[in-house]
Amino acid sequence: MKILFVTGRLAEPLLRETVAGMRAAFESEVAVLGISVAALMTTEWVARFLKVSRGVDRILLPGHTQGDVAVLEERFGVAAEKGPKDLRQIPEHFGMAAARADYGGYDVEILAEINNAHRLSLPEILGRARAFADSGADVIDVGCTQGQAFPHLADGVAALRAEGHRVSIDSFDAAEVRTAVGAGAELVLSVNGQNLDLARDLGATVVVIPDFGGGLETLYRNMESLDRWGVRFIADPVLEPIGFGAAESLHRYYEVRRRHPDAEILMGIANLTELTEADTTGVTALLLGYCQELGIRHVLTTAEIPWARGAVREADIARRLMHYAVTKKSLPKHVDARLLTVRDPSPSVYSEAELRRMQSGITDLDYRIFIDGERIHVFNAERFVSGADASEIFASLDVEEASHAFYLGKELCKASLALRLGKSYRQDGELSWGYLTRAEGEAAPAARESRLRASRERSDRRRGAARKRRR
Repeated sequence: MKILFVTGRLAEPLLRETVAGMRAAFESEVAVLGISVAALMTTEWVARFLKVSRGVDRILLPGHTQGDVAVLEERFGVAAEKGPKDLRQIPEHFGMAAARADYGGYDVEILAEINNAHRLSLPEILGRARAFADSGADVIDVGCTQGQAFPHLADGVAALRAEGHRVSIDSFDAAEVRTAVGAGAELVLSVNGQNLDLARDLGATVVVIPDFGGGLETLYRNMESLDRWGVRFIADPVLEPIGFGAAESLHRYYEVRRRHPDAEILMGIANLTELTEADTTGVTALLLGYCQELGIRHVLTTAEIPWARGAVREADIARRLMHYAVTKKSLPKHVDARLLTVRDPSPSVYSEAELRRMQSGITDLDYRIFIDGERIHVFNAERFVSGADASEIFASLDVEEASHAFYLGKELCKASLALRLGKSYRQDGELSWGYLTRAEGEAAPAARESRLRASRERSDRRRGAARKRRR
């Protein structure tokens, strides 16, 4: 394959260096168009001025390029795509593109629990269910609360089923269980020696757990009874919170799998994501990796406490990542970085020497902002300011026009945050927050143009003042 990389004059040296260092299994060619800042290109403009040599199989545009790549594909008859917005991420882009060809499969089912559903109205229950389903949940678990009346339980389950959701009921109350199953719930959480007889004629799958205060021997006994009665079940050895036997409970899952290699098993991962005051992305990733290796094909989670609000979406991402890692016998890295929300997988930084070379090709007074991992650098054709304190940098810049001051303040704050967290900073672009990253809207080009216009007005005033002084 031969790939044509398109860029502008300022980024040419760094692009050539990046492509040359990839040692990729494809040929490459760099097309430098007559524009300084590649981010200002549009696909229509590129189609007018780009020349594509024979043998090119794909055109890679800068990620900032505005417009539809179909314009180029129609003009040249060659596949075209937009690459990363930061050219330093081109090697990662191609690594992930190769993985994506067969990435995304999974075999772990997610149950998402609506806690204390009795407190919610039907529209609220349906709203929660839709949000969970959109995040990747396969089954909506209706959570009941012991001792609390749930008069609209049947209506709630029926409404969920009418919207196409699969439903489970989380209750030890026999009346609530029968009501929910009668309305369409297909799974019951949970049964043990206390209510095991309920499962005999229920006509639903049940999750079976050890007896309260009992060990694995009680779980095995309950499993044997259900098997004898012909009741379909999923075993849950019960994951305990940290400080209450988490390590031992993880071992129980291993023992159940060893003794019952074909049993369906469920893990309630919310006992760690909800009950551990830590970012849930890492906790979820590790638990789903454990489940994937051990053949645990059902996980129950919820999104109740503030730090676990993304738990369902994170479980969906993690199950795909871990399925790929285990089935391909590959490390779960450099495949899908969406669970890295606080830090970036490969932060892009520029050395001061590279930025000084870039400055040498600039003739205008528009400020460019970069970080190098330790400092923020701001420069235009006339000045180059560096430092780790955004406030000090801002104070040293000649900024008079209000909208431009606002723009620089916003960008410097963003650069400072990226510097602190070890993220890539890209002027006029969003910071990356993994799966939480907002899609960049069409307002970005307009904001950039407004900033450039303000900067040009400021430059004109300065030049006018200089001419008056000379006179």
